[in-house]
Amino acid sequence: MHINRSTSPLRQRGLSFIGVVFIGVIAVAAFAIGGQSVPIFLEYQAISKAANKAAKEASTVPEVRAIFDRAGAIDNISSIQGKDLEIAKRGDNKIVVSYKYSREIALAGPAYLVYRFEGQTN
Repeated sequence: MHINRSTSPLRQRGLSFIGVVFIGVIAVAAFAIGGQSVPIFLEYQAISKAANKAAKEASTVPEVRAIFDRAGAIDNISSIQGKDLEIAKRGDNKIVVSYKYSREIALAGPAYLVYRFEGQTN
């Protein structure tokens, strides 16, 4: 009796060593990019919060910029400053603060991951 090993139910299954290394490299890259991205998104939330606070508390453009800069100093905002904000008034004299900026993460060589953010208060 001849046993064909390729159709045997005891055939080994799983990943090869190269497959495990490849998956490991992908996982490390994902964690590295994710680790650098988390502070960027936390800063975006701080910017949004500071812009909303400035729009609610201020009545003039210089006040909006000053309130935003004070909140930025507390929350360690470095991507945008009060002078970069676009400030307008709606018909009901409500102040609307808009912002737009980008952040980069260097990947390898000339490759970058670019996040572009923009927002506006209600």
